Amino acid sequence: MTEDEDDHFDTNDSHTRQIDDELNAQLLEAFHQETSQILLHDVAKIASNYDPIDLAHAVTRLPPPSRVVVYENLPDLNAKIIFMINTGSNTRSAIFRQLDDQEIIRLIDRMPPDEAVWILDDMSDRRLKRILDLLDPKKVTRIRELQKHDRHSAGRLMTNEFFAFSINTTIGEAASQIRDNPGIALTRRIFVVDKDGGLIGFVPARNLIVNPDYLPLRQVMGPILQKVTPDAHRDEVVDLVERYKIPALPVVDKDDKLLGVITYEDVVEALEDIADETIASIAGTAEDVSENEPILKRLLWRAPWLLVTLCAGLVTSTAMTHFNTRVWFTFVPFFVPLITGMSGNVGIQCSTILVRGMSLGELSPGQRSTAMAKELAIGFLIGVIFGALCAMVIFLLNLSGVHHLGDQQYAIIAMVGCGVLGACLTATSLGTFSPFFFYRMGVDPAVASGPIVTAFNDVLSTLMFFLVARMIYSFF
Repeated sequence: MTEDEDDHFDTNDSHTRQIDDELNAQLLEAFHQETSQILLHDVAKIASNYDPIDLAHAVTRLPPPSRVVVYENLPDLNAKIIFMINTGSNTRSAIFRQLDDQEIIRLIDRMPPDEAVWILDDMSDRRLKRILDLLDPKKVTRIRELQKHDRHSAGRLMTNEFFAFSINTTIGEAASQIRDNPGIALTRRIFVVDKDGGLIGFVPARNLIVNPDYLPLRQVMGPILQKVTPDAHRDEVVDLVERYKIPALPVVDKDDKLLGVITYEDVVEALEDIADETIASIAGTAEDVSENEPILKRLLWRAPWLLVTLCAGLVTSTAMTHFNTRVWFTFVPFFVPLITGMSGNVGIQCSTILVRGMSLGELSPGQRSTAMAKELAIGFLIGVIFGALCAMVIFLLNLSGVHHLGDQQYAIIAMVGCGVLGACLTATSLGTFSPFFFYRMGVDPAVASGPIVTAFNDVLSTLMFFLVARMIYSFF
């Protein structure tokens, strides 16, 4: 990213944050009015002056009852639809509890099926069945087709409303049908299919404008080079769209029949979800920091992850208690923070580099063994260099009188130096192998940088330090 691009990003980021802060301040002030008449007047004024998308983000800082008031004061049905599509799951759930079935049906009926599916996911099963029974049967059929796919699959990301024409259709005929169906969003590609619905090619939307009406689509279409099946994972979809810059990715069945289309906007939303989940995994929590939830609920979101850290700490303390009576253990505890801190950072660096390479598609299966060997070599060099550096510093501190190691000075210096080396090798091995282990187990490799591996790293590195210290002391 260039300096100009970086400045542009910072400007846009601060602009949207400024809007959120300003809007939130106005909403908070409105909800602190003394009478309900003044409150509703001010909220309605704010709702009409701001974009529903900005309101959808701003209300996540408000208590759930206040979010419902903002929704009810939006100027029209279209604004309410945009608001519901762009707001969070907790906000939608709070609003659904206050709406009657007819109001929900009005919302869903005007939404594209792929957006409606995500909205309906925030509804109880009983109410969902009731709403689907009241909706238009054609709409319900499209929604159910999307609902049968996994939440993280291509089938869930796709829209089953798209433009596809036979190979002999002319540009004029295609344009006429597009004009007659304003409810279907026009992507930057329209697709060409055979008489059985099999995918043949695509036509860029621009070709409908720059070419004469009488030309058949077969003369202006291009070949389909990339496509996915409905059960393809969203990570595969993101990788394809990002690598080949595909504005509309077709989804086909095993017979190559076109089932749906994944737009670039759908992929951007998927990327946001992936980023949120990855950050939460690395941080060791499932909570959404943008939501105004009770403290107890947020505590319960974090607690399960921290139990691993607690157990790891208890294992370490138990080991220290077990070795407490050993002669060689006299000076060892003073260097445990050094060992855990050093090994922890080494392990996180290894796992982060590998997870990044895997997520960006830079590590093919054939390159993984080479990447692992390089990380292990780097970890070994780090252990040797910093182990020697620690030993030298301790020797100089003892020589200058800052530390008084007594007759065991050389044993302690060797313990720390070799202990750093052993701990770094342990951390490197854990940080190198854990992402691939999690990947094979079907778990997001980003978890390798979270509390689970961090806790294991602390325990194993400390135990390795104790083992090295005991072995070194036996030589002196």
